[in-house]
Amino acid sequence: MNLIYGNISSKEAMRLEETYGAHNYHPLPVVLAKGEGAKVWDPEGKEYFDFLSAYSAVNQGHCHPKIINALIEQAKTLTLTSRAFYNNKLGEYEKFVTDFFGYEMVLPMNTGAEAVETAFKLARKWGYEKKGISENEAIIVFAEGNFHGRTTTIISASTDPDCRKDFGPFTPGIAIITYNDVNALDRLLSEKGEKIAAFIVEPIQGEAGVFVPDENYLKDCFDICKKHNVLFVADEVQTGIARTGRLLCSEYAGIKPDITILGKAISGGVLPVSAVLSSKEIMLCIKPGEHGSTFGGFPLACTVAKAALEVVDEENLTEKAEKLGKIFRAEMRKIDSKMVELVRGKGLLNAVIIKPTNGKEAWDVCIQLKENGLLAKPTHQHIIRFAPPLVITETELMEAIEIIRKTILEMS
Repeated sequence: MNLIYGNISSKEAMRLEETYGAHNYHPLPVVLAKGEGAKVWDPEGKEYFDFLSAYSAVNQGHCHPKIINALIEQAKTLTLTSRAFYNNKLGEYEKFVTDFFGYEMVLPMNTGAEAVETAFKLARKWGYEKKGISENEAIIVFAEGNFHGRTTTIISASTDPDCRKDFGPFTPGIAIITYNDVNALDRLLSEKGEKIAAFIVEPIQGEAGVFVPDENYLKDCFDICKKHNVLFVADEVQTGIARTGRLLCSEYAGIKPDITILGKAISGGVLPVSAVLSSKEIMLCIKPGEHGSTFGGFPLACTVAKAALEVVDEENLTEKAEKLGKIFRAEMRKIDSKMVELVRGKGLLNAVIIKPTNGKEAWDVCIQLKENGLLAKPTHQHIIRFAPPLVITETELMEAIEIIRKTILEMS
């Protein structure tokens, strides 16, 4: 078979990963060798619509020229200094990103998990220094069904058995309540509020299957946190950067979280970049030497992230996500098939709940979608998440919708 991209075939690429790589993922059997905009290609040249966007990291599309050019130009000059010294890109980026999202200060990190860990530590520090919680008694509250990352502390807050089994003992000082249950938070804070530093929550639970809470949920939780002097922390790693039709998903609730956690699309999928945004009062609880990262805020990341955020603004990706998301959900609901049990989402973060039919489940649907030229991935066996790059055109979206419709009807 002739290769169009790269120097090894799809079959050989999968064999090499299987032989030499840890088996900590179960990928769809497709190899990607090139990406541009909302599309990707395998080594043999077959074209696919990307409806995962690297879990919403590639909101600006694959290999966006502005972001790639920023990367190349900065890489020629200076890549890494560590935070042992100042560099001429970090301060400029810090001012830009805080202005962009409306916060006073930022703590730059690399991965989403690192940013969640940072927010966790920052909330504890604030709890001891500002709230006056007794030493080693601070509690951080999380919601059931969450996905905040894979570190030991973060999986200590998980309720997913696959994340937790055989990885204990777990980090203490964590409480878990039901998601989308305001009363559960109210009861816990009324009972133990003096020891609780923060509530960390996803505005929409992505890995749980794009679980969209009730309209009043975030606002009511925010108000309860204020009542008990507890920090409200929004994990917007997947939902932020225009994905849901707002710059930050928490805007739907009309709130400004005390701490916002960002990652993934803050670099347009070009580099691992994440950020924790907050006020001076909270952020300055951490002093020199108490937290950091060799790569956090490195010049290359700062330059790339600034360009990536400029693309969101210049190309009106927030407005595009809202408009195209409404079209997508409406068209999915028109599919006349018993396989389509429910459609939900906001902006271009959507899910279709699949009812097993003729012995076929969500994984089987995704395999057939791949054959028909569209890539998506199931979560929790019966849910397919659909999240294309926000640069997708309406024409491309309608082509992709036709692939999904045709595939589901063929399998019903």
